[in-house]
Amino acid sequence: MSANEDQEMELEALRSIYEGDESFRELSPVSFQYRIGENGDPKAFLIEISWTETYPQTPPILSMNAFFNNTISPAVKQSILAKLQEAVEANLGTAMTYTLFEYAKDNKEQFMENHNPINSATSINNIISIETPNTAASSKKKDKKEQLSKAQKRKLADKTDHKGELPRGWNWVDVVKHLSKTGSKDDE
Repeated sequence: MSANEDQEMELEALRSIYEGDESFRELSPVSFQYRIGENGDPKAFLIEISWTETYPQTPPILSMNAFFNNTISPAVKQSILAKLQEAVEANLGTAMTYTLFEYAKDNKEQFMENHNPINSATSINNIISIETPNTAASSKKKDKKEQLSKAQKRKLADKTDHKGELPRGWNWVDVVKHLSKTGSKDDE
């Protein structure tokens, strides 16, 4: 059988096996994602497998670069990919996408034993505060906005048009009213 026929058969098998499985996603006919672990599980991770043109005679491309995995340290990702790569070597020449997903599910606890969730927002803030501690502290004080009362908001809304801009001439003096108050010499 040619590689394309093997791929078509495996694609059909994957679609039937994972039909209705929320963890499985077909990104394209040659690229698949599977979430190992339940939603909300801190040790859950996402594996992406992409087939090459000559797959299954050549290894597929394995990836853990999905945003879902951003709390997993690079060392843990490398460890998981290395273990999956061993399974790829053992199954070379056969349809292995299902096998790899099941292998990852069966070994999830072992794969994630060294996993300590990384809070990427915290690490970015730490880098910023280490590089520029003065600016990070002063910017927190400036972030607080002035609070308006309901009456102040209403007045502001009455003065502005639908775009939030003041209408043309809002501060012009009414010439007739002004002249009547000051009294002009022409009236005499």
